Amino acid sequence: MALDQIKTLSVSGMTCGGCAARVDKALRAVPGVTEVSVNLADDTATVTLANGTVAVETLAKAATDAGYPATAATKTTTQDHASAKREETEEIGRAFAIAAALALPVVVLAMGAHMVPGMHGLIGKTIGHQGSWMIQFALTAILILGPGRRFYAIGVPALLRGAPDMNSLVALGTGAAFTYSTVVLFLPSLLPAIAREVYFEAAAAIIALILLGRWLEARAKGRTGAAIQKLIGLQPHHARVKRGNDWVDVDISALRVGDEILIRPGERLPTDATIIEGESRIDESMITGEPMPVLKTGGASVTGGTVNGDGSLRCHVTSVGDDTTLAQIIRMVQQAQGARLPIQGVVDRVTLWFVPAVLGMAALTVLVWAVFGPEPVLSHALVAGVSVLIIACPCAMGLATPTSIMVGTGRAAEMGVLFRKGDALQALSGIEIVAFDKTGTLTKGSPALTGLVPANGFDRDALLIQIAAVETSSEHPIARAIVAAAKGVSLPQAEGFQAINGQGVTAVVEGAKVQIGNARLMQDAGIDTAVFSQEFDERANQGETVFYVSVEGELAGLVAISDPIKDDSKAAIAALHDRGLQVAMITGDDAKTARSVAATLGIDHVVAGVLPDGKIAALDRLRGTDRKIAFVGDGINDAPALAHADVGIAIGTGTDIAIESADVVLMSGSLTGVNSAIAVSHETLRNIRQNLFWAFGYNVALIPVAAGGLYPVFGILLSPILAASAMAFSSVFVLTNALRLRRIKVQV
Repeated sequence: MALDQIKTLSVSGMTCGGCAARVDKALRAVPGVTEVSVNLADDTATVTLANGTVAVETLAKAATDAGYPATAATKTTTQDHASAKREETEEIGRAFAIAAALALPVVVLAMGAHMVPGMHGLIGKTIGHQGSWMIQFALTAILILGPGRRFYAIGVPALLRGAPDMNSLVALGTGAAFTYSTVVLFLPSLLPAIAREVYFEAAAAIIALILLGRWLEARAKGRTGAAIQKLIGLQPHHARVKRGNDWVDVDISALRVGDEILIRPGERLPTDATIIEGESRIDESMITGEPMPVLKTGGASVTGGTVNGDGSLRCHVTSVGDDTTLAQIIRMVQQAQGARLPIQGVVDRVTLWFVPAVLGMAALTVLVWAVFGPEPVLSHALVAGVSVLIIACPCAMGLATPTSIMVGTGRAAEMGVLFRKGDALQALSGIEIVAFDKTGTLTKGSPALTGLVPANGFDRDALLIQIAAVETSSEHPIARAIVAAAKGVSLPQAEGFQAINGQGVTAVVEGAKVQIGNARLMQDAGIDTAVFSQEFDERANQGETVFYVSVEGELAGLVAISDPIKDDSKAAIAALHDRGLQVAMITGDDAKTARSVAATLGIDHVVAGVLPDGKIAALDRLRGTDRKIAFVGDGINDAPALAHADVGIAIGTGTDIAIESADVVLMSGSLTGVNSAIAVSHETLRNIRQNLFWAFGYNVALIPVAAGGLYPVFGILLSPILAASAMAFSSVFVLTNALRLRRIKVQV
């Protein structure tokens, strides 16, 4: 069976939420497409395919045919995105400067006569009012054909396709004002004398103000992807590689797995590698969010993008290109930033029909003014209709969600928290219980043998050799602790090794069957453990993990392992309690040991003695009927629970399987990241709600005002120039509000 594939398109021409919704609709209509996420904030569309039969060219054509040219987003286009955004921002800035220079004299000539005493007469005595109108016409025409042409080039074809967008609204509004004014200037006999008033300043000022808004938007949108650009900038362009007997500088793309590279003091590591010689402290803060450098010696793994300290290192390259940790982090952040949250569905449905609805409201406004309005009827109808068209642009609606997601997930990445799945950003905000695995999650995962008590008739040293021989075949951290305790001793070969799920291990050592495990394993073997009951309880109450050993079916001893609690576990759990969340621990350890750890950390619920598949049932019991639960784990046996929880949070220092099963990854391995992830989730969702409240509230409140709702009572009719200013401010407000998420700080 073919696996789902994800394709990313770079889409141009999207200017509002309606545009994004139409691209979404066009891509969903392609057979084989199962999910689409269009991101207005970074001009991309992420498409999930049920199989590999749909070519990316087919997807690009569907978006292009809908009026939004698209191409496959490659690694190069992704890395060049910031450069393209800068160029776009500069181009719009130049267009605004030209538009402002042309619009200013038009506005001064038109509005100055009404606002500056004596200016009306001055114009009449010098250039004349007809001459003033001719100058306004010429400057506005140049403005429309120059900086303003973009609105017509995109908006008119969209209108003719029956899919009007923001550009269509601007083109209709400014076109109506310009055309009406041109008729007044050159064909005045077609209109009654009372309606002969020009509105060139409205058309000119609207285009200039909307370009100003676009420029401010482009600058803000460029900053929303700052976290991605910072990550991309972490990788150096060159590496010093050994070729024969010489060290040579090569381009990073020339590196191959197995190459020997030299990292000098203060240099940034070019790729993932293993140290073969040298010792140094590595600054991993840009990857993990942890500020303290980490000491690395021979055999340790180092990550591309981190910074070497004052030591010189020789390393073997372990991964290059898209396989490096940094590349995977960038990919995860990009996927999260392009995510489509459930809350976005409502926005998309509204914005898809919003522009046609605005056109209908504008037409209705003109009709009502034409039938019921006072003289000059045509002028009033034109002003109100144009104001409705301009003020009701859905830009802010379309930007409300994606900009907050981009900034929020980017800030999380800087804190060492990666949202592998974007919808976890919303799901995490509704979590009521956080459940933790114990070993390697709440504890350091580096246990040590703290007790070996032989039963009568058994020698401690001989027993240690036997159990260490068995555990050499196991990869469990507890097994490694036992083997480490027998370091320096020659161990016999164990045969017939068998791991019994959730109970322990067994093997034959020098002809004797040795079993190591919990009370259940001994009970199933018919072995009485009562002689060690007091010792077991005392050690378990101190938080040690305790096992029994049997040799040839006879109880041979008791093994105690201590796994120290992580330094930050207690503070992390206290922080979750401060948020009003309940905390649980699910472990395969015995109940007494689990309760001891829980008491030390202040954990609310303890589920002990569960098999790996029993963690799923434990999650369901804790979840109850309707509560949302997050699970935090790091091991292979945690993968099913991570996938089953409402939100799975994996410790980044854990296994690849656990990380692949999770929704959120804590790169540093610190549990403070759990609180950071929840904080980012809450702040981002609150930010999205603020943006949506403003975007929808703005339109609901101001469309009636633009239509002339205040005129019957106060005699006020909103100027199209003010409408354009308000529309530009609305989008800039949403973007500026989203950028506040860059300042999220979490106290633990």
